[in-house]
Amino acid sequence: MPALTLREVLALDPVRASAPELLAGAAGLDRPVRWVHSSEVYEGANFLDGGELLLTNGFGLTDAEDEVRRRYVRELAARGAVGLAVEVGRSLPSMPGEVVDEARRLELPLLALHRVVPFVRITEAANRAIVTRGLSGRSAVRPRGDDHTAALLADLADRAALNQPEVEARAALAGFRPGPGTRLIGVSVHGARETGAVDRAVRLLGGSGALRAAFPGDVLALLALSGGRAGDPVRAAQEAFRAVAEPGLTVAVGHAVPAGGGWLHWSETLRAARTTLELALTVPPAEPAAPGGPLVTSSRAFALERELTRGGVRANRERLAGMVRHALGPLLEWEAAHPSDLVRTLEVHLRNGCSPTRTAALLHIGRQSLYQRLERIESLLGLEIDDPDLLGELLTAACAHRVVRGTARAAAPGAAGVSAA
Repeated sequence: MPALTLREVLALDPVRASAPELLAGAAGLDRPVRWVHSSEVYEGANFLDGGELLLTNGFGLTDAEDEVRRRYVRELAARGAVGLAVEVGRSLPSMPGEVVDEARRLELPLLALHRVVPFVRITEAANRAIVTRGLSGRSAVRPRGDDHTAALLADLADRAALNQPEVEARAALAGFRPGPGTRLIGVSVHGARETGAVDRAVRLLGGSGALRAAFPGDVLALLALSGGRAGDPVRAAQEAFRAVAEPGLTVAVGHAVPAGGGWLHWSETLRAARTTLELALTVPPAEPAAPGGPLVTSSRAFALERELTRGGVRANRERLAGMVRHALGPLLEWEAAHPSDLVRTLEVHLRNGCSPTRTAALLHIGRQSLYQRLERIESLLGLEIDDPDLLGELLTAACAHRVVRGTARAAAPGAAGVSAA
């Protein structure tokens, strides 16, 4: 099913109730809309990733200079906004000519909203329709579970331009009211058709609830854990999912954030969980996985991978490949001519503090075999791998090699998986 278009968004009842008037950009009405945000003018373009329709009350345009108004429209177009809808008649008596002129020049759809309709009604209706077509533009069937919950989670995970009262109101509508001192942890589950694993994990953790929804093939959730709970909440969440999740599921856990720290923190842990899940499905694990059971990982375990792929694997592939060649070239040449596992051995060894006992156990080889591999690595590279000055460079390069190799295989024809972003 194709993505929702701007023309279809304008046909939704709450949008029609605002009496929209198209002032510019008629040629862009059939562009796909990835999400609908509401924002004040002064922060508008900062939250956009491309494909959004932005709603604003226009207050920031009232006393702005002509060039400031033009620059605002240019910034929206440069960030890939699908359109701009401005409420006129209250804060802004009429649409400034400079805004109309710049929108026409850039062919950016510009709408004047002549009647007052709460933006939350418009964003909920539009984003619910978008979620129905598929999360983040993916072709999919209607998400399972409550649409309000799914729309809010997708909004948070996509770093929509929200405000705290709106987030709290929409969360309360879904029955999610984290109390003072509560810690929130974002979770993304692949392979699940319903939210049962999340519910069981919350009960095992003694948590106060979860904001969760099932999308086609994936579950997205915010777990609420008591602030008085002792120990590491992220590790506790991982252990809970290992105990209750079905074999074959992949679970990614974000970092713990304070519920009262603002919606941006809610968004950050969800985004970390979702990005980690994409990498976990695409990049070979650094260490051998336990046989059977679910694969449960965390954003901290994929911290290097997430940093290396910030902005997307495709955009970083050439840089990462160059990093690998520079640091590990002799090892790659050896492995191309001899059956060996030197690069992986190097990474596991570095990730485990250069402990021979731990490394040998994880690789399922004897310590003598490990020593032979390490001597071969040092001989080929012409350096001592436990040199503190080299640890960061070698570990980063080994991780980059795994990322490039894994994502290249996932992108091959007929391969399964998703690309990291």
